[in-house]
Amino acid sequence: MAEANEVVAPRLDLPALSVVDWIDGDEEPPRGVHWKTESLARWAADCPFVWLDDEITDADRRWVAAHHPQPALLHRVDPHVGLTDIDLTTVRQWLDHRDEAA
Repeated sequence: MAEANEVVAPRLDLPALSVVDWIDGDEEPPRGVHWKTESLARWAADCPFVWLDDEITDADRRWVAAHHPQPALLHRVDPHVGLTDIDLTTVRQWLDHRDEAA
């Protein structure tokens, strides 16, 4: 959350970034959908977005496709390996494809 701007961002020479406020609802997400999914899609509003996480599943991808009007890349990062060049290449290719389509 916001601590990433204090701990991670300086180490990566990143500016402070926006932080998503998680929905604190009484309803459980649909079966198999991560508890972060709806909050991220709502935060992105009508904008394309990329989400990297080690808990993303096909259920999250289906939910976002059905509820978010813009393209989104939900990319699962291997929790045992962490973020790799291959993951970043996947994101770059997705972004490049979006730029070409625009």
